[in-house]
Amino acid sequence: MYRSVEGTNISNVRVFDNTHGRTKGNYSPSISECSSNSKYPHSCVEVQTNMLDSCTNTPITPVGITTGVIAKIPVVLAELTVQFHLSSLIKLPELALDVKNIKKKVKITQCLLLQPTNILFIKGFIRKNIDYTTGNCANMEGICGELHHCTIDVPFECSTPLTFYTPPEELAVNSSTEFEYFKVSNLPDKHFAEKDKLLSGDLSEFNQIIIENFNELPFCELINARIFEFDEFIGRHRPCGAEFPIEEKFFNRIEEKMVIEFTVKVLQNRQVQIPAVTDTSGGCHPKFPCSANKD
Repeated sequence: MYRSVEGTNISNVRVFDNTHGRTKGNYSPSISECSSNSKYPHSCVEVQTNMLDSCTNTPITPVGITTGVIAKIPVVLAELTVQFHLSSLIKLPELALDVKNIKKKVKITQCLLLQPTNILFIKGFIRKNIDYTTGNCANMEGICGELHHCTIDVPFECSTPLTFYTPPEELAVNSSTEFEYFKVSNLPDKHFAEKDKLLSGDLSEFNQIIIENFNELPFCELINARIFEFDEFIGRHRPCGAEFPIEEKFFNRIEEKMVIEFTVKVLQNRQVQIPAVTDTSGGCHPKFPCSANKD
């Protein structure tokens, strides 16, 4: 049962609270209300801050391999900006008066290059957090309510061809090969001469060579994303027989249209030969010229 909060009349609109007579913003539990047997004996937050002096540091020059090396590193196969369009209808769980904010995030759940083709399959969703207001009480002078939110996922799925900057490594396929051994067998004397022999493979055994190759699967990195959106409230109406400000109406459906652009980088772990910085004679490597002449 809601109790009226004393001294909180605003114009002719009464404000109610369900904290048994306490105001929501100014209530803090006293020590006597906290039981030592409570599941959370320390319900208040305590923060201690210490001022730290600035730290000193000594720069260190990184030391790397200068004689050349073969490394396995991610190699960029392609980089592309994908654009697609979405249209969706969102139905809120209750009547809303206004939308205060809509936050959107692009989430990629699948980015798969189908080898040996150049088709990239992309799947994901747009995470939308909608902040909207409700109406609990109203008159001709104003309307009061609460701020609610609704978080939804708008899925999408598409495929697009790639233009490779560096082609992916050629697929190594598995193979299965059978082989057999030569065998000389005797023939029955009833139907064959004594000197005749059966020359054939051995049927009493099965021999096989199986080769498995494990390829590196290309993967994606999400670089940036942009969302262009238009939202329109559908079915705005005024409750029958209620007093409302002249422009205020309720709705629970939002029709949205989005143009989404995001940039992805397609990579694959490859073995790369990194040449030496200098040759064995002490001179400079042709791909890495000296920055200064040596004495």
